[in-house]
Amino acid sequence: MTEPLRVLIADDESLVRAGFRVLIDNEPGMIVVGEAADGATAVDLARQTQPDVVLMDIRMPNVDGLDATRRIAGAPDLAHVHVLILSTFDHDEYVIEALDAGASGFLIKNTDPAQLLHGIRVVAGGEALLSPGLTRRLVARLVDRSPNRQVNAKALAQLTEREREVAGLAAHGMSNEEIAEALSISQATAKTHISHAMAKLGARDRAQLVALAYRHRLVDPPGPAPPRP
Repeated sequence: MTEPLRVLIADDESLVRAGFRVLIDNEPGMIVVGEAADGATAVDLARQTQPDVVLMDIRMPNVDGLDATRRIAGAPDLAHVHVLILSTFDHDEYVIEALDAGASGFLIKNTDPAQLLHGIRVVAGGEALLSPGLTRRLVARLVDRSPNRQVNAKALAQLTEREREVAGLAAHGMSNEEIAEALSISQATAKTHISHAMAKLGARDRAQLVALAYRHRLVDPPGPAPPRP
């Protein structure tokens, strides 16, 4: 029998935590293993409970969600833990900081419950997740801003043509399944190419691979978004 996905909730509002707990505990294949009201407690509980995913609020007292995410991402004993940022704010800079801190995904708190549960499964599986509508703006900022993290030319040259192609498709938000279908390859092969690209570029996760792909022009930025109706 498959073990349930273990989720840690970090939010300074007890009512929000309670709502997330009810939603997750009632979802087959998921279980809440702990709650934290601030970032420091979240890091401590992550070590104690070893969750698969941490739902992390950004604005919390003392240690905020971004700092807590950096601590989790930088801890060797928490390498398997994926952080999904949940915030009431969808400002581009928050998204960029979250990805740079080591988050695997970013969702707005008013996201549909089904999308949140889907997001937990996505990041637990090692894929990146951004709220719909954020990707285009995020990409423009990643391309234009001075990058915090650069990859040397030798590492870029080590990428095969297929690895560049797969990294580019990942940067456009495609899942392994969608990449496999687009290239007529198996999902296992798509995942292998993603893993090789991450290793060669030194990306700690898929989210950072996406950021690096745009920063180093492995994929062209998307054009202007169509006007809203």
